[in-house]
Amino acid sequence: MEIGIIGGTRLALYLGDTLASRANDVHFGVRKDFEPKGIEWRILKMSPGRVNTYKSVIETSELLLICCENEYLEEVTKELSAIDLSGKIVIDCTNAAYSDSMTCNTDMLNEAVGNAHVFKAFNNLGLDYPHSDPMGLVKETYFCGPDIPAKKTVGRLISTIGFKGVDAGVLSNAKLLEAVFHLRKEISQQKNENLDYHFKLIGV
Repeated sequence: MEIGIIGGTRLALYLGDTLASRANDVHFGVRKDFEPKGIEWRILKMSPGRVNTYKSVIETSELLLICCENEYLEEVTKELSAIDLSGKIVIDCTNAAYSDSMTCNTDMLNEAVGNAHVFKAFNNLGLDYPHSDPMGLVKETYFCGPDIPAKKTVGRLISTIGFKGVDAGVLSNAKLLEAVFHLRKEISQQKNENLDYHFKLIGV
């Protein structure tokens, strides 16, 4: 499968490398002025065709994972809205900045992509993952989106990466998934420890 990872973040690198190791054709879309800072990104930039512009990767990918920082999300949505994405799967892995208004990045992306199938997943990890989980203890992610065959594709993708996918229902629940992320970050800050806290779903 042709998979595009949009964004130059740690999460983008982790998801892309994991999917590439499972025999998927993975390309990274980054902004034009992107400067690779880590050794992994520098190696990727030297690999022909692996790192390209947002536009190029969006056009050629069957499935897109949006893993960019919020400051570049508007540029990404403009590129998405300018391209026919009919039948493609778009997975939002981001979180809006915390505010009382509870805006949601997924709403912005959903408006931009036209006839693409939009889902939310991996946002509980945060863009700095796996830095936020150095022991590799987080093994699940919540995902939501329309109840269509593409949702099974998203579930299989999550399993391929090595996570248990917890179906959180329809796409309008994306704001609830972002709230879970913000709550865990607030808990981590209140603890005043050099640790990140994560949630685990338990059935009783």
